[in-house]
Amino acid sequence: MYRVLSLVVLCASLRAETVLALPFFNHSNSTNLDWIGESIAETIGDSLASGGVLVLDRATRLEGYRRLSLRPEAEITHASIIRIGQALDATTVVYGFYELLPPLDGNTQSKGSLRVTARMLDLKNTRQGQPFGEAGALEDLADLEVRLGWQVLAFLRPKTAPSEEEFRKVRPPVRIDAVENYVRGLLSTSPEQRQRFFTQAARLDEHYSQPCFQLGKSYWEKKDYKLAATWLERASRSDPHYLEAQFFLGICRFYNGDFAGAEQAFQIVAGSVPLNEVYNNLGAAESRLNRPAQALASLQKALEGDSADPDYHFNIGYVQWRAGRYDEAATSLRAALQRNPNDSEATTLLGRVLERQGPRPGETRMEGRERIKTNYEEAAYRQLQAELAK
Repeated sequence: MYRVLSLVVLCASLRAETVLALPFFNHSNSTNLDWIGESIAETIGDSLASGGVLVLDRATRLEGYRRLSLRPEAEITHASIIRIGQALDATTVVYGFYELLPPLDGNTQSKGSLRVTARMLDLKNTRQGQPFGEAGALEDLADLEVRLGWQVLAFLRPKTAPSEEEFRKVRPPVRIDAVENYVRGLLSTSPEQRQRFFTQAARLDEHYSQPCFQLGKSYWEKKDYKLAATWLERASRSDPHYLEAQFFLGICRFYNGDFAGAEQAFQIVAGSVPLNEVYNNLGAAESRLNRPAQALASLQKALEGDSADPDYHFNIGYVQWRAGRYDEAATSLRAALQRNPNDSEATTLLGRVLERQGPRPGETRMEGRERIKTNYEEAAYRQLQAELAK
């Protein structure tokens, strides 16, 4: 098991194999289809991430465009593709274009066929691969994108990529109108519009995981934990955001008083990404379930990963205090105050500990004082893991 310590700082000095998927360029005659380029990039990124490939997220890509004064919606030159890849420390860039053609096989019911051409640019060796692609009915865009995503994954991870059949089996086709609404939500700068588009996407296709995750995060940020949980629960295991969804679902359940549900969600995440914040929250849930031994074991794992965090020391001290282990609690709380001398709650609790005064019946102000972490550093963990595996 890895312990994660100062991930962001450590990863800044490392350079793992990292892929940047750019929006594909629209070579059709319809600006109404501009959203498809973003959709292709999203699907390729999700496909690679689900296969263990490090992929730069959309926010990072937009920052790269901003730094280079490039318009995200415009077709950029080959030189600019190289520049943005280098600016973001990518080792491979995936890009391409799409064209709208007459319906395949003369199908008069179809809105046309889409032909997507992709290329991969190896920035480490300054080498461009041969073009490849997929074609199909416009209505089958989601399936076309999944097939293309599998091609890219199979090329980059030939030994570990699943078969195309297995890959597509866990990614059922999504209605094109649902995909369009989801991508328009990503592209929208208005929070209200984003939520409206994501909600419509989820309603149009109840098996579509990505908008459910986005809606869950949106309601979580608004502190509407009950509604957030209902959306986060719908994130599928094939969604690259599944573990992140489980992490925030655990927090929502914790704040909703469902401590057993929170424990279950945090255990799922801890089994794949043993982050300090995950073990901390797992320990907090176990503490609420009155399982001090399990809680202390989980909290100790968080502390081993980052002993500089005062909250980890506080949580351990709080659980020890509740268990009547005053001498140990005093040591933990003093450690918390050494790292944050202005922590009035830790000061008050230390006073109770030194007087060997445990919890009092009906004393609600001293109940439920466990501290939850809301940062989630899976991307940094994956990058560190990739470097250690080289």
